[in-house]
Order: sequence, then structure tokens, then C-alpha cells
Amino acid sequence: MAALYEGYTLCGLVPALNQSHSGIQGVEEERDSDHVVVTDSTRCVTLYKVSDQKPLSSWAVKQGQTLTCPTVYNSQTKEYVAVSDSKVIRIWKEEDILLDKTFKATVSSEVWRVHSAPGGEPVVLFQRGAVRLLDSLLSAPQQHIEEVLPQEETIRWSTYIVAESQQFVIFTTEQKGCNFLYLQRLNPNTLQRYRLEREEPGLSPLSFSASYRDKHLCLLYLYPNGRVYQSVVSLRGLGAEEAGQALPLPRSLLLVLPVGEGLLEAASALVLDEVHIAVVGVPHPSAGAGNDFLCIWNTNFQTLQAGKEMAGKIYGQIWSFSNKLFIPHGKTLSVNPYECPKSSLASALGKLRQTKSEESRAAASVPSWNNLLHGDKAQPSRAAETRKTRTTRKTQSTPSSTTDQVLELIKTAAAEEVQREVDGLISRSDVLELQPSVGQLASSLVSRSLTDPAFYTPSTLAQLVHTRSLCHSVCPGLVLLALEKKDYFLCQLCMQFFPDIPEAITCACLKAFISLPDVDAEKLSLEPDSVSFMETLTAGQRGPTGLQNGFSPTSCDEERTDPVGGGGTKEEDKEKSTPAEQICPVGLHKAVLLNEVLMTAYSDTFLLPHLKDLSSQDVVLFLQYLSYLYVKYSQDASPQMHGLRSPNQSQIMDWVGLLLDAHFLVLVMTPEAKGLLLDLHRFVKSQVRLVFELGKIEGSLEELNKMKGKKTDVGQYSIEVIELF
Repeated sequence: MAALYEGYTLCGLVPALNQSHSGIQGVEEERDSDHVVVTDSTRCVTLYKVSDQKPLSSWAVKQGQTLTCPTVYNSQTKEYVAVSDSKVIRIWKEEDILLDKTFKATVSSEVWRVHSAPGGEPVVLFQRGAVRLLDSLLSAPQQHIEEVLPQEETIRWSTYIVAESQQFVIFTTEQKGCNFLYLQRLNPNTLQRYRLEREEPGLSPLSFSASYRDKHLCLLYLYPNGRVYQSVVSLRGLGAEEAGQALPLPRSLLLVLPVGEGLLEAASALVLDEVHIAVVGVPHPSAGAGNDFLCIWNTNFQTLQAGKEMAGKIYGQIWSFSNKLFIPHGKTLSVNPYECPKSSLASALGKLRQTKSEESRAAASVPSWNNLLHGDKAQPSRAAETRKTRTTRKTQSTPSSTTDQVLELIKTAAAEEVQREVDGLISRSDVLELQPSVGQLASSLVSRSLTDPAFYTPSTLAQLVHTRSLCHSVCPGLVLLALEKKDYFLCQLCMQFFPDIPEAITCACLKAFISLPDVDAEKLSLEPDSVSFMETLTAGQRGPTGLQNGFSPTSCDEERTDPVGGGGTKEEDKEKSTPAEQICPVGLHKAVLLNEVLMTAYSDTFLLPHLKDLSSQDVVLFLQYLSYLYVKYSQDASPQMHGLRSPNQSQIMDWVGLLLDAHFLVLVMTPEAKGLLLDLHRFVKSQVRLVFELGKIEGSLEELNKMKGKKTDVGQYSIEVIELF
């Protein structure tokens, strides 16, 4: 899953007087990924070292002169190229101090942009559409520059791509509400013109972004209504047709971003890789009004994977170099590192930690791809049927209402009537037919519950979760609503059936569960299988006393010499006194809820920052419970019974490691945690001892395996002696 890491400020900004422009013309990569050149909207060019957040050099043109396009770096000659007053090309090196004393040449036509890319010679794009290689232009600066664009057609955006030793200048234009794409190939020179499909009247793209993939140009563009389109053009064998002959350019809709009630004014979408795009200036789906956000979307799965609020005004500008996003906002230019791992369905849904048997594994959240492709009717699993409430098994005689009618009813009707109609709709619908409408029904119920405190339908929401056609991305407010209403049964269901619960929500549930008084927890009605597991686990105070899974409470006392770590001191031995019996530090129902947290999917990177918000008392209590589980699992060879929902030992140890990583200093300085940390230290030593012994067994088995190959024929009666060292 994509991630945005903590950003930092590269430099301050001096926005224009009307506050509509950031004051920056462009940010371009320099010699490597740690150096960028920033061009402001007036006279100054500055070289920054990104990791040090400091300027290395700065140059400025004279008073009265203006830089009219972003400065670029020529990697072949190690020179900077800029244009002032639209016609004067300036070239200098880093050691030069005064621009007025460096090389400059005046050309015969106004320049739109100078583009440069690693491995390619800089090119100059003129405002009327002509393209020249920089060296060719400077050999005769006053040469005639043809006009490629028709009258009243102006350039809006351009870029430069070097692909397979071919150089392409790509730019878009606008003429009387129509938008065009131009592809200019150099050596040999060919030009192709395409007409973009029109959007709603009066709407033109806010931003463009291009990428090269598999010998194709992928053009991404964002409209003010939040629609993001993609057009794909083959770069093989571009014809030499006249630019006036515009070919239609098909498009496909990638995303429909949330824009609220109005239209976007300052926003940009930027291609990051094949499936991820960065969007700035678009409202966050769950943050209400406001457009001060940077988001990373996955276009394959239509999911928002990372979001970050940006302080100050957004200007709709964004640049990306070497996994860093450069964004001007307010009065700063910030650098935001990001990561976009290779996309897959598993990563989009979360990192699943559960390793359960096939019988206890939850059913898929969506019908299988084979069923969707080949039309086979999906059949709900037997496990899903056993979890459904009795209200789902109603007769077909219930008066029929369409989904739209029920959605309208949710807005105004009483809770009892809404529950009756939703139950009837669910009981009549097929699994595949129900899938698209479950999210709408759940979102409407959550929205009504948030705006009307007197309205809440817990059984209906639980029934929608039981359909397994719902996930957190479809209805992000459901778990938070359940926490607000202290509906912990609904929280438990969501954690069981939702594969994509964010780590922040998981930690919010953990806080609520661990702070819940045991007296109140025992009054809750929770999922029977999970309760049965805890009842079984706590029924016997002591399990078998033999060594199980490498650990026994008595084993450490009996052994004075550690095969790998050496013997302990007398002081340590005193700390190893075995408790008379293991008592669960939390109530049974509270333990059931904590088990759901242990079994929820998560990613270490995203979970750790949220775990740091836990108080020291909560951390100690949670670690005590994890310690209790570990000891119980070690005493019993098979504490996980088939058919009962329970965490596994790997999940328990993973959470111990997470909590220690997040709160190590706090725990070391907390007197109450001393004994707990010593117990955890014993766990680690027991695991090391177990691995050590397993290593010896592995060596013995390898020797036995080698002996099989050397085995000789023996008679009917023989005695073989095998020595193990």
C-alpha cells in the first residue's frame, strides 16, 4: 500500500499579491536526486540540496528583467539554461556568479519552455508550437521559426520524454474550448495532432501528466468536476500528417474524485507509477469541506491509500523526483517523501496476518473473479449462513421496496420502520444483486445516525456487515460510529469481516477496548465462537506441566546453564519464581475484544505511529494480557480449537514486539513494568533455546538422510547402530 512519510520545508515562498500564484515557476531535478533547481516567478534561480534543506547557489537577472520559464539543467554539459523576457536564452555554470556576464542569445520568436531530460539534448519549445534542439538554435539564434499552431490556439502544458533513444516533445493546447494534444518526435521529425474529447461545456483540464510505458504515451488529465481521464497513444511509427489534421483521441475514466458541491479551482493530478497517482488540491473523502490535502490514489482498485493535510493555500502545483513530491502551499515549498510498492489485490486489502484453517477462515468480501467472469451464481458459504441473524430468513411475502425507495426512507423514517424495510430488502436479494447496494445502505444509515443522535439501528448495521459485501473503504464511518455508540459487538463484527481497516482505526478500537471496565464488558453480547475460546482457555488454571513449544514456567528455574546465553546470576534466579497459577489480567469479554485486535490485518510501518498514543498503563495491561496468552499457549500443545475464533502464537509475539518498539523507553522507566519485562525476557530466552535445540535436531536428521544414500544390502537379520553427535 502506498504511504506518505513525514515531510519537511525546502524553502519559503513569496506568493503573488493576489495570492493566486505560489511565486514558483518550476522545480527541476539537477545532477542527482538530492539536488533541485527552483525558479521563482520573477528574477531568481536557486540550487538546493534537498537532504540538507539549504541553498547551495543562487542567481538573479537584473532589475527590470524577468525569467519567463523554469530553469533546467543540461546533464551533458553541466550547465543551466533559462529564458528571460521570452526571447533571451541564458546559459551558465555553477561557478558563475553574475548572470549578466554569462552567455546569452536572443532568438527571433517567443519561447514557451526549455525542456531537458537525462540522456537527451535540451530542446526549446516556442509559443507557436515550433521545436528546436538547443545547439541547433544557438548556432543561428535569429533563424526563422515557423508557426505550427493555428490562430487563437495557445499552449497550456508541455513535457519532454526520452524513450529508447527517441526524443519526444509533448504539449497540449486550447482553442475556443477545444483541447488538443501534439506529439513532436525529433530525428526524424514527425508531428501528430489529436483532439481530446470534450467534457461538460465550459470545463477545461486543470492539469496534465504524462508517462511512458510499453512503447505508449499515457496522458493523465484532471477536470474541475473531479474526473480523472487517461488517454493512451502509441509512439510507434508516428505519421508525418499535417498538424491541422486532428485525430480523435479516445479516453477512459480512471477516477471520480470527491469535489463537494462546487468545482475545483487549483488542483493537480500527477502520475507516480502504473497504478498510483498523486492528487493535490482535492478534498479528502472523509474530511468534509476544504481542499488542503495531498492524496495518493490507486487507480486499479479505486482506493485512497494515503492522505496528508497541507497547511495554507494550495496552488495546484506538484512535482515529483526520486520518490519525493514537491508542493508549494501557504508560504512554504515542502518536500513529501512517498512510497508506492507494487500493487496487488492483497496489498490493497491490507496485510493479512491470520493463518487459520479453511473452516474458520472468513469468506471473501466480494464474489470470486471466476464467478463474475463466467456468470456462475455465487453461493453463500455455510459459515456465513450460520452467522446470519434470524431476521435474514424471512418469507418472500414481505412487501417489496426498491433500493432507491429504501434509501429515501432512511433519510426521514423512524428507526423501526427503516430496520423493517432494510431487513426485507436483504432477505429478498441475491448475493450478487445485493453487492452494489449494501454500501449505499450502510453509508446512508451511518450518515443519518451521525446527524440524528436519536436514530441508530445496530441490528440492521450488523446484518449488513454479515452479508460480507461491505468493507471499510466502502463505508469508512461505520467503525467510528460503532465506537461512538459503544456498540462493541458491531466493532467486533467489522474487525472480523473487514479486511481493510486502517491502522488508525485499529488503534482507536484498541484504546476503547482496553479502557472498557470489566464490569461493563461482561454485560456485552459478543460473537459466540470467540467467547467459547476464552472460556476454554481460562477454564483450567493450569495446563500440562511438561515443556511445550520450548517454554515452561518451571524450566527456567531448573536449568542453571543456558546453552547459548550462559548461566544466570543468583539475583536473576530470584526473579524467576514461578507463580502459583496464571490468572487472566482482564475480564473474559474484554479479552475477547482484545483478541479481535490481535487478529486484525495491519502493516508495521503504519501501525507503530498510532501505538505511541497509548498510555503507559494501557501498554502495561496489554502486555500483561499478551504474556498471559503466551504462557497459556506454551502450557497447552493445542490451545486453538477448530471452529473457535482465536489468535495464533505468531500474532501474539508480533504484537509484543510492536508494543516494545513503540514504548520501550516508557516501559524501562515504569516501575510497574519491571517484572513484566523480566517475564518477556524469559520468553525470548525460551524461544532462543527452542531454536537452538531444533537446530541440533535438524543436524541429526540431515546426517540420517545422508546415511540412507550409503545404506548397503543386509540380510534378513541384522543389527544396525546409529550414533548421533
